[in-house]
Amino acid sequence: MFGRIARAIFGTANDRALKGLQGRVPEINALEPTLAALSDEALQARTAEFRDRLAKGATLDDLLPDAFATVREAAKRVLGLRHFDVQMVGGMVLHAGKIAEMKTGEGKTLVATLPVYLNALTGRGVHVVTVNDYLARRDAEWMGRIYRFLGLSTGIIVHGLTDEERRAAYAADVTYGTNNEFGFDYLRDNMKYRLEEMVQRDFNFAIVDEVDSILIDEARTPLIISGPSEDSSDLYRRVDEVVKVLVADKATYDKDEKQRTANLTEEGSERVEEALRQAGLLEEGNLYDFHNVTLVHHVNQSLRAHVLFARDVDYIVRDDKVVIIDEFTGRMMEGRRYSDGLHQALEAKEHVTVQPENQTLASITFQNYFRLYPKLAGMTGTASTEADEFAEIYRLDVVEIPTNVPVARKDDDDEVYRSAREKYDSVITLIEEARTRGQPLLVGTTSIEKSELISELLKQRKIPHNVLNARYHEQEAEIIAQAGGPGAVTIATNMAGRGTDIKLGGNAEALARQETGQSDGPDYEAALARHKVAVEAAQERVKQAGGLFVIGTERHESRRIDNQLRGRSGRQGDPGNSRFFLSLEDDLMRIFGSDRMGGMLQKLGLKEGEAIVHPWINRALEKAQKKVEARNFDTRKNLLKYDDVMNDQRREVYAQRKAFMKSEDVSETIAEMRRESIADMVDRAIPENAYPEQWDLEGLAQKVREGLGLDLPVQDWAKEEGIDETQVRERIETAAERHYAAKVANFGADLMRMVEKSLLLQIFDAVWKEHLLALDHLRQGIGLRAYGQRDPLNEYKSEAFGLFNGMLAELRERVTSVLLRIELQPDAPPPMPEPVRVMDMRHPEPAMAELEMAGEGDPGYAPVPMATGEAPRRAEAVDPADPTTWSRTARNAPCPCGSGKKYKHCHGRA
Repeated sequence: MFGRIARAIFGTANDRALKGLQGRVPEINALEPTLAALSDEALQARTAEFRDRLAKGATLDDLLPDAFATVREAAKRVLGLRHFDVQMVGGMVLHAGKIAEMKTGEGKTLVATLPVYLNALTGRGVHVVTVNDYLARRDAEWMGRIYRFLGLSTGIIVHGLTDEERRAAYAADVTYGTNNEFGFDYLRDNMKYRLEEMVQRDFNFAIVDEVDSILIDEARTPLIISGPSEDSSDLYRRVDEVVKVLVADKATYDKDEKQRTANLTEEGSERVEEALRQAGLLEEGNLYDFHNVTLVHHVNQSLRAHVLFARDVDYIVRDDKVVIIDEFTGRMMEGRRYSDGLHQALEAKEHVTVQPENQTLASITFQNYFRLYPKLAGMTGTASTEADEFAEIYRLDVVEIPTNVPVARKDDDDEVYRSAREKYDSVITLIEEARTRGQPLLVGTTSIEKSELISELLKQRKIPHNVLNARYHEQEAEIIAQAGGPGAVTIATNMAGRGTDIKLGGNAEALARQETGQSDGPDYEAALARHKVAVEAAQERVKQAGGLFVIGTERHESRRIDNQLRGRSGRQGDPGNSRFFLSLEDDLMRIFGSDRMGGMLQKLGLKEGEAIVHPWINRALEKAQKKVEARNFDTRKNLLKYDDVMNDQRREVYAQRKAFMKSEDVSETIAEMRRESIADMVDRAIPENAYPEQWDLEGLAQKVREGLGLDLPVQDWAKEEGIDETQVRERIETAAERHYAAKVANFGADLMRMVEKSLLLQIFDAVWKEHLLALDHLRQGIGLRAYGQRDPLNEYKSEAFGLFNGMLAELRERVTSVLLRIELQPDAPPPMPEPVRVMDMRHPEPAMAELEMAGEGDPGYAPVPMATGEAPRRAEAVDPADPTTWSRTARNAPCPCGSGKKYKHCHGRA
């Protein structure tokens, strides 16, 4: 009660935030007459003036009124569009690094030009992130006209560009692209061998369009670059034959639809074990013996594929491939694959080609990628329901921007029926009624299967309609553009991120393009003029009929998705209606609705075809949706906690790797690794406070021979009186330094500097790849620690830290071993290997191939990659035992005396 009183007196936090921003709008508007009087050249010159003011110490906030007014004037001249006052407020919200929630049709694309121009004045680049290539291209071309007019460069990042094209696009003042492309470029950059090959520059500011779709929905799965691993496709097919017989009997498994899990019952385990023995897959022991863990994994994934995933709901089969369907947008996600063998299990189930499994080479979640930006903002029509998640994960506040014209759409209460059949009958009846008065309808469904069911019902009534789902994905823009025509009926899976407004009466530009196949020219202009007249007449008819009628045939798990569907109607003050039809057989009602709701409807004794309509039902459904949203948030938050552990390690590895690439000479790092590797070697053989007779000198001598390529009398040293582990270590270090100094002197310091850097990067990548695999395996089983009353997250942190330290020790050991044993052919150095592209990933874009290292099991590794160009000449031989030859040593090479210092600081000192 007190909260309501306080809000009535002081307003909400959103009201107070808006009040502060709206106070600056008159200042911007006051500049409009002055700027309107300027010539194009004078208006364009303001960009240089702003940059000069920044150089003299002005801040971006100081420039905001002038810059916003300049963009508004440029938009009027170039696009014929003028920013509304509420769009100015939206621009200020984005500039402040917050999320602007603006209703559909309020011009978010135009709003973004204001903060983009202002922040691009710094010259550090601004990224505008969209959900697909079509929107990235459209917005870059459309809004790019404003930026080019004002003297800023624009780039675009879409699939299929070369590295040179990407580098040029990132160097532009404003860069448009998709979330996937930005993320994969970051990962690919951190797999390059030379700084000049990297395409991205330092992060500055990003504006994310459809921010809820990208930072919430897409953030459930990480971006993964992977390479091929062992092929087990035949095993998936053979296991599938066993499991598909098993799942015919529901007594063999337990299914939890809420948690999306399926497990074998005791009876199921016994039957699958027997079937696997008969198939020759289980040769010894029982199914859950340690050596059969791979078989258990295949059985579990096959069970999930058969029980939890449905064709035409979760995926479709197309061109001998299983293609995932995004549950939020209804789009096909070409190239995206379920991880951990689930996609292979689905391929075996559908009898298409089973693709090989892959091993992770690099990965990052969208949460951790976008948190790399010092300044981040977003815009969408629906963010307030996820405000807590945005605040907690991204530290982004949500500000609701009022509409330019009040919303005139009427949102009816939900209608709840006993059965799905009654519900669909009512939907079809409503469609027929609305069409008779010329009202267009948009019918939203949650799956392809249900959209095609409604389509079939409409065909039976001979009602013309369009279907928009993953099967008809190519015609998406054309279908949506004309969905507002009189009496048009459009059936669509979830409408998130469609990016095309539904204009009442139809879209004259789209009709003209469709007729002429052009977007400009005399034919296009003539067709456009004709269609504008027809569309204006149709628009008036549609408004009289009540505007666009949105029908939801089911509630989604997330209120946000329902709001997105509803928001397609009533743009810019247009009339409209929305109504949701539900039944007790709907997934949300069946799985998440309370039992009381079903019992209440049964007690009311509804007759055939009758519905219950009451605000209480809406509130009950909203509570169910909130529960699901909270559960999904907890799941994402939990996943992020685990990824944060890897993210800390990833940032350290990438920073260290970049430092190696920037350094011209890594010899000091190599020398330090050599000393630490030898110290580790000695520590393992000579434990602290151990007596000489307890020393493992035989093992140490063998390790020195295998790892360092040195044959030293280690066992004889123990016979010397008073020797300790420090002296043993120093003798091995001295011998190794002399051996390496001779190698450097023989091959030439310049050549060895290139070899050191190239091998250091290659081996760093190899051990990091192996570390990622180890973390994957650790993550899969860590949840079982909870049975031992231990926190899995703390256990994961502790063990991941130990694995990371082990990775660094392995790096030191491998680098030391390879460089001490390597033999070079400096007259014909092989070039630096380039990564090979393959089409494979676990997120919707192509991946990189494995960076292969030939002879990975051999301590000598592969031929040494080097920068292209002529190799340095081989130096004359240097004998560590003959000081008279030491003058031939390169000045930056280790001194042959074994001191560990560079020659120029030791015996080469002038």
